[in-house]
Amino acid sequence: MNIGIPKELKPFEGRVALSPSACSELISKGHHLYLETSAGNLSGFTDKDYQQSGVNVCQTPQSLYDSAELIVKVKEPLEVELQYLTENHTLFCFLHLAANPKLVEQLNAIGLTAVGFESVIDARQAPLLKPMSQIAGRLAVQTAAELLHLQHGGSGVLLGGLGSGNALTNVDRGQVLVLGAGSAGTQAALLAQNMGAKVYVFDHYPAALEAIRTLDKRLHLFSDKAQISPLLATTDVLVGALLVPGKKTPHLIKRHHVKMMRAGSVIVDISVDQGGCIETTQITTYDKPTFVEEGVTHFCVANMPGAVPRTATQVLSVLLPAYVHRLTTKNWYESDKIMREAVNLRKGKLCIDI
Repeated sequence: MNIGIPKELKPFEGRVALSPSACSELISKGHHLYLETSAGNLSGFTDKDYQQSGVNVCQTPQSLYDSAELIVKVKEPLEVELQYLTENHTLFCFLHLAANPKLVEQLNAIGLTAVGFESVIDARQAPLLKPMSQIAGRLAVQTAAELLHLQHGGSGVLLGGLGSGNALTNVDRGQVLVLGAGSAGTQAALLAQNMGAKVYVFDHYPAALEAIRTLDKRLHLFSDKAQISPLLATTDVLVGALLVPGKKTPHLIKRHHVKMMRAGSVIVDISVDQGGCIETTQITTYDKPTFVEEGVTHFCVANMPGAVPRTATQVLSVLLPAYVHRLTTKNWYESDKIMREAVNLRKGKLCIDI
Protein backbone atom coordinates (compact mmCIF):
# COMPACT_ATOMS: atom_id res chain seq x y z
CA MET A 1 0.00 0.00 0.00
CA ASN A 2 1.05 3.62 -0.49
CA ILE A 3 1.48 5.23 2.91
CA GLY A 4 1.94 8.99 3.34
CA ILE A 5 3.47 10.90 6.25
CA PRO A 6 2.60 14.63 6.17
CA LYS A 7 4.37 17.40 8.01
CA GLU A 8 2.59 18.40 11.22
CA LEU A 9 1.29 21.98 11.16
CA LYS A 10 0.26 22.70 14.75
CA PRO A 11 2.49 25.32 16.39
CA PHE A 12 5.65 23.71 17.78
CA GLU A 13 4.39 20.23 16.91
CA GLY A 14 7.73 18.63 16.21
CA ARG A 15 6.65 15.00 16.13
CA VAL A 16 6.52 12.94 12.97
CA ALA A 17 4.41 9.79 12.84
CA LEU A 18 7.14 7.40 11.68
CA SER A 19 10.92 7.54 11.96
CA PRO A 20 13.16 6.31 9.13
CA SER A 21 13.63 2.95 10.87
CA ALA A 22 9.85 2.56 11.28
CA CYS A 23 9.45 3.31 7.58
CA SER A 24 12.06 0.67 6.76
CA GLU A 25 10.03 -1.85 8.74
CA LEU A 26 6.95 -1.13 6.63
CA ILE A 27 8.90 -1.06 3.37
CA SER A 28 10.20 -4.54 4.18
CA LYS A 29 6.56 -5.68 4.22
CA GLY A 30 6.09 -4.45 0.65
CA HIS A 31 4.64 -0.99 1.28
CA HIS A 32 5.63 2.26 -0.46
CA LEU A 33 6.32 5.16 1.91
CA TYR A 34 5.98 8.85 1.06
CA LEU A 35 7.11 11.73 3.27
CA GLU A 36 6.40 15.42 2.94
CA THR A 37 9.71 17.24 2.81
CA SER A 38 11.14 18.33 6.20
CA ALA A 39 8.41 16.46 8.12
CA GLY A 40 11.01 14.80 10.32
CA ASN A 41 13.37 17.72 10.87
CA LEU A 42 12.16 18.74 14.34
CA SER A 43 12.43 15.15 15.51
CA GLY A 44 16.02 15.02 14.32
CA PHE A 45 15.43 13.11 11.05
CA THR A 46 16.39 14.67 7.72
CA ASP A 47 14.92 13.99 4.30
CA LYS A 48 18.21 12.24 3.48
CA ASP A 49 17.72 9.89 6.44
CA TYR A 50 14.35 8.89 5.03
CA GLN A 51 15.61 8.56 1.47
CA GLN A 52 18.37 6.25 2.66
CA SER A 53 15.64 4.10 4.20
CA GLY A 54 13.81 3.89 0.87
CA VAL A 55 11.20 6.59 1.47
CA ASN A 56 10.02 8.82 -1.37
CA VAL A 57 10.19 12.50 -0.38
CA CYS A 58 7.42 14.75 -1.74
CA GLN A 59 8.07 18.45 -2.13
CA THR A 60 4.47 19.61 -1.59
CA PRO A 61 1.60 18.45 0.62
CA GLN A 62 -0.58 18.02 -2.46
CA SER A 63 1.86 15.56 -4.02
CA LEU A 64 2.10 13.70 -0.71
CA TYR A 65 -1.66 13.24 -0.38
CA ASP A 66 -2.01 12.41 -4.08
CA SER A 67 0.58 9.65 -3.71
CA ALA A 68 -0.87 7.94 -0.65
CA GLU A 69 -3.94 5.89 0.22
CA LEU A 70 -3.22 5.67 3.95
CA ILE A 71 -2.29 8.92 5.69
CA VAL A 72 -0.42 8.44 8.96
CA LYS A 73 0.13 11.58 11.02
CA VAL A 74 0.29 12.54 14.68
CA LYS A 75 -2.39 15.18 15.27
CA GLU A 76 -5.79 15.75 13.75
CA PRO A 77 -5.80 17.66 10.43
CA LEU A 78 -6.08 21.42 10.61
CA GLU A 79 -8.39 23.43 8.36
CA VAL A 80 -5.69 23.99 5.75
CA GLU A 81 -5.03 20.24 5.45
CA LEU A 82 -8.63 19.22 4.76
CA GLN A 83 -8.35 20.32 1.12
CA TYR A 84 -5.92 17.47 0.47
CA LEU A 85 -8.05 14.68 1.91
CA THR A 86 -10.48 12.69 -0.24
CA GLU A 87 -13.02 9.93 0.26
CA ASN A 88 -10.38 7.46 -0.93
CA HIS A 89 -8.07 8.18 2.00
CA THR A 90 -7.82 6.36 5.30
CA LEU A 91 -6.58 8.73 8.01
CA PHE A 92 -4.74 7.30 11.04
CA CYS A 93 -3.81 9.77 13.79
CA PHE A 94 -4.85 11.19 17.17
CA LEU A 95 -8.35 12.54 16.50
CA HIS A 96 -10.02 13.34 19.88
CA LEU A 97 -13.27 14.13 18.09
CA ALA A 98 -15.38 14.47 21.23
CA ALA A 99 -14.06 17.99 21.73
CA ASN A 100 -14.17 18.94 18.04
CA PRO A 101 -17.67 18.64 16.50
CA LYS A 102 -16.69 20.91 13.61
CA LEU A 103 -13.97 18.51 12.53
CA VAL A 104 -16.44 15.62 12.75
CA GLU A 105 -18.70 17.45 10.33
CA GLN A 106 -15.86 18.31 7.96
CA LEU A 107 -14.38 14.82 7.84
CA ASN A 108 -17.81 13.28 7.40
CA ALA A 109 -18.43 15.58 4.46
CA ILE A 110 -15.23 14.29 2.83
CA GLY A 111 -16.39 10.71 3.33
CA LEU A 112 -13.06 9.17 4.30
CA THR A 113 -12.28 6.55 6.92
CA ALA A 114 -10.69 8.01 10.07
CA VAL A 115 -9.05 5.76 12.66
CA GLY A 116 -8.01 7.24 16.01
CA PHE A 117 -4.73 6.37 17.70
CA GLU A 118 -6.52 6.93 21.01
CA SER A 119 -9.23 4.44 20.02
CA VAL A 120 -6.86 1.51 19.47
CA ILE A 121 -7.54 -0.72 22.47
CA ASP A 122 -6.01 -4.17 22.79
CA ALA A 123 -4.65 -6.44 25.52
CA ARG A 124 -2.27 -3.63 26.47
CA GLN A 125 -5.22 -1.28 26.89
CA ALA A 126 -4.44 1.86 24.82
CA PRO A 127 -0.95 1.18 23.47
CA LEU A 128 -0.70 4.31 21.30
CA LEU A 129 -2.28 6.76 23.74
CA LYS A 130 -0.60 5.58 26.93
CA PRO A 131 3.02 6.61 26.22
CA MET A 132 1.96 10.05 24.96
CA SER A 133 -0.12 10.46 28.14
CA GLN A 134 2.90 9.47 30.21
CA ILE A 135 5.01 12.09 28.46
CA ALA A 136 2.29 14.71 28.97
CA GLY A 137 2.11 13.87 32.68
CA ARG A 138 5.80 14.48 33.18
CA LEU A 139 5.72 17.64 31.07
CA ALA A 140 2.80 18.95 33.13
CA VAL A 141 4.89 19.06 36.27
CA GLN A 142 8.03 20.33 34.56
CA THR A 143 6.02 23.13 32.96
CA ALA A 144 4.12 24.01 36.12
CA ALA A 145 7.35 24.23 38.11
CA GLU A 146 8.60 26.86 35.66
CA LEU A 147 5.31 28.78 35.63
CA LEU A 148 5.44 29.12 39.42
CA HIS A 149 8.50 31.33 39.01
CA LEU A 150 7.98 35.03 39.66
CA GLN A 151 9.03 36.16 36.18
CA HIS A 152 6.16 34.11 34.72
CA GLY A 153 3.61 35.63 37.06
CA GLY A 154 3.83 32.72 39.47
CA SER A 155 3.61 32.72 43.24
CA GLY A 156 7.36 32.29 43.63
CA VAL A 157 7.32 28.75 45.01
CA LEU A 158 10.21 26.42 44.21
CA LEU A 159 8.37 23.18 43.59
CA GLY A 160 9.91 20.58 45.85
CA GLY A 161 11.61 23.14 48.09
CA LEU A 162 15.09 22.08 49.11
CA GLY A 163 14.14 18.49 49.75
CA SER A 164 14.63 16.50 52.92
CA GLY A 165 17.87 15.63 54.63
CA ASN A 166 18.85 19.15 55.64
CA ALA A 167 18.00 21.62 58.38
CA LEU A 168 15.63 23.62 56.17
CA THR A 169 12.76 21.15 56.20
CA ASN A 170 10.25 23.89 57.09
CA VAL A 171 10.78 25.64 53.76
CA ASP A 172 7.59 25.50 51.64
CA ARG A 173 7.99 22.63 49.18
CA GLY A 174 4.78 23.26 47.27
CA GLN A 175 1.57 21.28 47.01
CA VAL A 176 0.38 19.46 43.90
CA LEU A 177 -3.12 18.10 43.38
CA VAL A 178 -3.50 15.59 40.53
CA LEU A 179 -6.96 14.71 39.27
CA GLY A 180 -6.82 11.23 37.77
CA ALA A 181 -4.55 8.26 38.44
CA GLY A 182 -4.30 7.02 34.86
CA SER A 183 -1.16 7.10 32.74
CA ALA A 184 -0.79 10.91 32.69
CA GLY A 185 -1.82 11.48 36.29
CA THR A 186 0.48 8.76 37.57
CA GLN A 187 3.53 10.20 35.86
CA ALA A 188 2.66 13.72 37.04
CA ALA A 189 2.24 12.56 40.62
CA LEU A 190 5.41 10.47 40.69
CA LEU A 191 7.56 13.26 39.25
CA ALA A 192 6.13 15.88 41.62
CA GLN A 193 6.69 13.56 44.57
CA ASN A 194 10.26 12.79 43.53
CA MET A 195 10.91 16.51 43.23
CA GLY A 196 9.92 16.82 46.88
CA ALA A 197 6.44 18.37 46.64
CA LYS A 198 3.50 17.33 48.77
CA VAL A 199 1.27 15.43 46.36
CA TYR A 200 -2.42 14.54 46.51
CA VAL A 201 -4.07 12.31 43.92
CA PHE A 202 -7.81 11.98 43.32
CA ASP A 203 -9.45 9.25 41.29
CA HIS A 204 -13.00 7.86 41.26
CA TYR A 205 -11.69 4.30 41.06
CA PRO A 206 -10.05 2.68 44.10
CA ALA A 207 -8.27 0.19 41.80
CA ALA A 208 -6.45 3.06 40.06
CA LEU A 209 -5.38 4.47 43.42
CA GLU A 210 -4.16 1.07 44.58
CA ALA A 211 -2.06 0.79 41.43
CA ILE A 212 -0.34 4.12 42.02
CA ARG A 213 0.09 3.35 45.73
CA THR A 214 2.32 0.42 44.81
CA LEU A 215 4.63 2.83 42.98
CA ASP A 216 5.04 5.41 45.75
CA LYS A 217 3.53 5.06 49.23
CA ARG A 218 4.28 8.71 50.07
CA LEU A 219 1.44 9.96 47.86
CA HIS A 220 -1.78 11.14 49.52
CA LEU A 221 -4.59 9.31 47.74
CA PHE A 222 -8.38 9.76 47.92
CA SER A 223 -11.52 8.89 45.95
CA ASP A 224 -14.08 11.20 47.57
CA LYS A 225 -14.46 14.32 45.43
CA ALA A 226 -15.73 16.22 48.48
CA GLN A 227 -12.11 16.25 49.66
CA ILE A 228 -10.97 18.30 46.66
CA SER A 229 -12.36 21.71 47.69
CA PRO A 230 -10.56 21.92 51.07
CA LEU A 231 -7.23 21.29 49.33
CA LEU A 232 -7.52 24.02 46.70
CA ALA A 233 -6.61 26.98 48.94
CA THR A 234 -3.17 25.46 49.57
CA THR A 235 -2.60 23.90 46.14
CA ASP A 236 0.19 25.44 44.06
CA VAL A 237 -0.24 23.17 41.03
CA LEU A 238 -3.47 21.54 39.90
CA VAL A 239 -3.06 18.90 37.19
CA GLY A 240 -6.17 17.78 35.31
CA ALA A 241 -5.63 14.26 34.03
CA LEU A 242 -9.12 12.79 33.95
CA LEU A 243 -10.18 10.98 30.79
CA VAL A 244 -13.38 9.30 29.69
CA PRO A 245 -12.24 7.27 26.66
CA GLY A 246 -13.83 8.55 23.45
CA LYS A 247 -16.07 11.08 25.19
CA LYS A 248 -15.85 14.71 26.27
CA THR A 249 -14.36 15.02 29.72
CA PRO A 250 -16.82 16.32 32.35
CA HIS A 251 -15.87 19.42 34.35
CA LEU A 252 -14.91 18.16 37.78
CA ILE A 253 -13.47 21.56 38.72
CA LYS A 254 -15.84 24.50 38.32
CA ARG A 255 -14.98 28.19 38.17
CA HIS A 256 -15.83 28.68 41.85
CA HIS A 257 -13.23 26.03 42.67
CA VAL A 258 -10.58 27.90 40.69
CA LYS A 259 -11.42 31.04 42.68
CA MET A 260 -10.38 29.18 45.83
CA MET A 261 -6.79 28.88 44.59
CA ARG A 262 -4.09 31.39 45.46
CA ALA A 263 -3.05 34.03 42.95
CA GLY A 264 0.00 32.85 41.04
CA SER A 265 -0.83 29.16 41.34
CA VAL A 266 -0.90 27.03 38.21
CA ILE A 267 -3.38 24.75 36.43
CA VAL A 268 -2.23 22.31 33.75
CA ASP A 269 -5.16 20.54 32.08
CA ILE A 270 -3.79 17.52 30.25
CA SER A 271 -7.32 16.38 29.38
CA VAL A 272 -7.80 19.46 27.16
CA ASP A 273 -7.71 17.19 24.07
CA GLN A 274 -11.07 15.81 25.18
CA GLY A 275 -12.48 19.17 26.30
CA GLY A 276 -10.74 19.49 29.67
CA CYS A 277 -11.85 18.56 33.19
CA ILE A 278 -11.68 22.17 34.47
CA GLU A 279 -14.39 24.68 33.57
CA THR A 280 -11.96 27.52 32.92
CA THR A 281 -9.92 25.47 30.44
CA GLN A 282 -9.46 26.90 26.95
CA ILE A 283 -7.37 25.17 24.30
CA THR A 284 -4.02 26.90 23.77
CA THR A 285 -1.02 26.30 21.54
CA TYR A 286 2.69 26.59 22.13
CA ASP A 287 2.58 29.95 20.33
CA LYS A 288 0.68 31.32 23.32
CA PRO A 289 0.49 28.50 25.85
CA THR A 290 -0.90 30.24 28.93
CA PHE A 291 -3.68 32.54 30.08
CA VAL A 292 -4.85 33.77 33.46
CA GLU A 293 -8.33 33.18 34.87
CA GLU A 294 -9.28 34.08 38.44
CA GLY A 295 -5.63 34.92 39.16
CA VAL A 296 -4.49 31.40 38.24
CA THR A 297 -2.14 30.68 35.33
CA HIS A 298 -3.61 28.05 32.99
CA PHE A 299 -1.52 25.91 30.65
CA CYS A 300 -3.86 24.03 28.29
CA VAL A 301 -1.81 23.09 25.25
CA ALA A 302 -3.53 20.33 23.30
CA ASN A 303 -0.35 18.74 21.93
CA MET A 304 1.95 18.77 24.95
CA PRO A 305 4.25 15.91 23.80
CA GLY A 306 5.00 17.92 20.66
CA ALA A 307 7.50 19.86 22.77
CA VAL A 308 9.74 16.79 23.05
CA PRO A 309 9.47 15.42 19.51
CA ARG A 310 12.66 13.38 19.52
CA THR A 311 11.50 11.30 22.46
CA ALA A 312 7.83 11.17 21.44
CA THR A 313 8.57 10.18 17.84
CA GLN A 314 10.90 7.41 18.95
CA VAL A 315 8.14 6.00 21.17
CA LEU A 316 5.47 6.21 18.46
CA SER A 317 7.78 4.66 15.90
CA VAL A 318 8.27 1.57 18.04
CA LEU A 319 4.53 1.05 18.39
CA LEU A 320 2.93 2.34 15.18
CA PRO A 321 4.25 0.12 12.36
CA ALA A 322 2.37 -2.99 13.51
CA TYR A 323 -0.94 -1.12 13.63
CA VAL A 324 -0.29 0.68 10.35
CA HIS A 325 0.35 -2.67 8.69
CA ARG A 326 -2.93 -4.03 10.06
CA LEU A 327 -4.77 -1.26 8.22
CA THR A 328 -3.25 -2.41 4.94
CA THR A 329 -4.39 -6.02 5.08
CA LYS A 330 -7.21 -7.16 2.83
CA ASN A 331 -10.67 -6.78 4.39
CA TRP A 332 -9.19 -5.49 7.63
CA TYR A 333 -12.46 -3.77 8.56
CA GLU A 334 -14.30 -7.08 8.59
CA SER A 335 -11.56 -9.29 10.00
CA ASP A 336 -9.68 -7.13 12.55
CA LYS A 337 -11.90 -6.35 15.52
CA ILE A 338 -9.35 -4.13 17.28
CA MET A 339 -8.80 -1.88 14.28
CA ARG A 340 -12.49 -1.85 13.33
CA GLU A 341 -13.42 -0.62 16.81
CA ALA A 342 -10.78 2.12 16.45
CA VAL A 343 -12.62 3.58 13.45
CA ASN A 344 -14.14 6.94 14.39
CA LEU A 345 -15.63 7.86 10.99
CA ARG A 346 -16.41 5.80 7.91
CA LYS A 347 -18.02 6.80 4.64
CA GLY A 348 -19.72 9.89 6.08
CA LYS A 349 -20.89 8.26 9.30
CA LEU A 350 -19.76 8.64 12.90
CA CYS A 351 -18.83 5.23 14.31
CA ILE A 352 -18.21 6.15 17.96
CA ASP A 353 -20.39 7.51 20.72
CA ILE A 354 -19.13 10.98 21.66
